[in-house]
Amino acid sequence: MSTKKPQLRLGAFLPSTGHHVASWRHPEAQADAGLNFQHYKRLAQTAERGKFDMIFFADGVAVRDAYGGLRQRNQSPDVLSRNGKLVHFEPLTLLSALSVVTENIGLTATVSTTYNEPYHLARKFASLDYLSGGRAGWNLVTSATEAEALNFNREKHMEHTLRYERAKEFVDVVTKLWDSWEDDAFLHDKESGIYFDPNKLHVPNHKGEHFSVRGPLNVARPIQGYPVIIQAGSSEDGKDLAAQTAEVIFTAQQTLAEAQAFYQDVKGRLAQYGRSPDHLKIMPGVFPVIGKTEQEAKDRFDQIQELIDPVVGLNLLGSMIGGFDLSGYPLDGPLPDLPDTNGGKSRQQLLTDLARRENLTIRQLYLWIAGARGHRQILGTPEQIADQLEDWFVNGGADGFNIMPPWLPGGLDEFVDLVIPELQRRGLFRTEYEARTLRENLGLPRPVNQFSKIAAVAEAAIA
Repeated sequence: MSTKKPQLRLGAFLPSTGHHVASWRHPEAQADAGLNFQHYKRLAQTAERGKFDMIFFADGVAVRDAYGGLRQRNQSPDVLSRNGKLVHFEPLTLLSALSVVTENIGLTATVSTTYNEPYHLARKFASLDYLSGGRAGWNLVTSATEAEALNFNREKHMEHTLRYERAKEFVDVVTKLWDSWEDDAFLHDKESGIYFDPNKLHVPNHKGEHFSVRGPLNVARPIQGYPVIIQAGSSEDGKDLAAQTAEVIFTAQQTLAEAQAFYQDVKGRLAQYGRSPDHLKIMPGVFPVIGKTEQEAKDRFDQIQELIDPVVGLNLLGSMIGGFDLSGYPLDGPLPDLPDTNGGKSRQQLLTDLARRENLTIRQLYLWIAGARGHRQILGTPEQIADQLEDWFVNGGADGFNIMPPWLPGGLDEFVDLVIPELQRRGLFRTEYEARTLRENLGLPRPVNQFSKIAAVAEAAIA
């Protein structure tokens, strides 16, 4: 019987210059990072040196525009001109390039089910899985901003419940397309002239409420069967969708008790979908600021906090509470009562609860979210940070963590050079990759082709 300790999972969440809203102004940041391939190449190779399971790129299909600044050019000062993270690579294009300069690390990105079509998405992720040798992962989102709707022939964002209904069917179509071909369908037999076995081709012919897709996909079944499916919603709709479809959840909790409750809730939903708790990895976001001493870490955090432009901080808060315009309210007054949002419901609730519980002003609240945006923030020495990660991991609050460096590249360098060795010393994290595919490194099973499974059941029934 193996006595090896359970191993925690780590993702590196890498937004251009870092997670802090003022990261682009940090003296060590790469200010043009969003469109600098050498910058991303360095980050990916650093994360791989640290044996991270995956790198992750969030994405949206619009310039973030919480208060309509693109339509109201008389704003003074203009919020958008002060935001240093507006432009960046399309993530699947970037990940395809990074697949050539890495060997083991997972390559994951956000793609919305609201502003894409299943065939496009299935084809692109299947291609990335082949280009990377089985390291692709899809973070499934339904989008949260009105700005995205305006780029796709809509005047307003699709309603929250409808977005999730569409997302469930979207995943159904995508997995059918990935299963269009059985794993051994392609014979490539030059002598006989038979390229593929026609009995191992399955045409989905999907017809549902939101999609009509014949198929098959014009890419063979992905190396992993399916690229790893990730989800980040924490609303009731989001948790239910995750229980049905997700293999990794990126989430945000502040306390161990909250993390344990979320962990038990979502894992407890899996059985009704015929799934095992081990087949879903819950990875809360963590924003670490590292110092040789705890005071040095606090000083370093204060340094970047001082770079926040109040206009940018207020805009960030407005976007995170559902696109609500706070510019008419006093910064040193309380957060007003908010209307229900059609955007990210769980994050609006988290921030509203925090403001009420801690009696925070609007200014204090935007300062609080400027770095971690509602995720857990840890300031301390490498040992202190490892202590807190270990606490959540061993006490049922997480299967691992999505690490959110405050600024880049320095924040990632420090975590890899200082915290990873401490986790390895404690036997909590790998020293070498176990396998080549993302799915195998995460300890996730390879999905059986749904069409061949149906055929096998039918044959068994006849027999």
